[in-house]
Amino acid sequence: MPTFEFHTVDVFTDRRFGGNPLAVFPRAEGLDGAGMQSLAREFNLSETTFVFPPKDPSHTAQVRIFTPGAEVPFAGHPNVGTAYVLALLNPGLTGTLAFEEAAGLVQIELRRGSDGSVSGAKVAAPQALNVGEEVSVEATAACAGLAPRDFLRTLHPPVFAGVGMGFVIAQVANRAALARANNDPGAFREAARRFPGIGKRFQLHLYVRDAVEPRRLATRMFAPLLGVPEDPATGSANATLAALLTHLGSAPAQAFEIEQGAEMGRPSLIWATARRSEDGTVRATVAGDCVPVLTGQFEL
Repeated sequence: MPTFEFHTVDVFTDRRFGGNPLAVFPRAEGLDGAGMQSLAREFNLSETTFVFPPKDPSHTAQVRIFTPGAEVPFAGHPNVGTAYVLALLNPGLTGTLAFEEAAGLVQIELRRGSDGSVSGAKVAAPQALNVGEEVSVEATAACAGLAPRDFLRTLHPPVFAGVGMGFVIAQVANRAALARANNDPGAFREAARRFPGIGKRFQLHLYVRDAVEPRRLATRMFAPLLGVPEDPATGSANATLAALLTHLGSAPAQAFEIEQGAEMGRPSLIWATARRSEDGTVRATVAGDCVPVLTGQFEL
């Protein structure tokens, strides 16, 4: 009977039971898509990752990422956490890691503490910023259980954008509005119907900027159509947010310190950067620390 080892880690935090939990199967050969989806549903975390030998031997691994409801092409905290687990299991792992994923090749640099031990990772999003269709503030507000007046549209309206996976990005007026937000699954289903170009990919990422220090952001992300009512830390969404703000701003490069998950009792800290090249292309990175939590085995 085949046995599969798994590890869980908390990502985008330096303390256990904070951040975003992730389950990693570091040697997933023998599992098919249906089996991986069933395991992701069983763990019921925002994502679970499955690691396979790379198709190109010059790369580190092939990584598949599943939410409880679907496989996704790219995500931030699964890449940070998977790189961290592989580094713990393989102490000689150094240099830039390369993960083959559905969205493209993801390059990752390990973060290390003063004693040289691995503490986390920095992930380069596999795609440049892509800005898609605008979404009405009325539909966005309904999904978040807020009123249209709770949103700011001076910089941009709610808009679908991504750097490997897409999100509807919307700015709320203040922390009080952000704290009141709560997903309405029926409104999400209606939004997916109303905006068929987005469809079930309708994930809503809300943010507010600090009035004194604009590089400090607070965010929340809701994706009930993918089986994630709320996510405590969303690397891909925050990388998209950093890229979008850089795309809209005058500075060619920006760095952001992002808090997420406080409303869920899982405070997270994410560092995101973005850089705009001379041709207008914007690319982003996301980074954070990890803490190991559990190890175990699954028998097929």
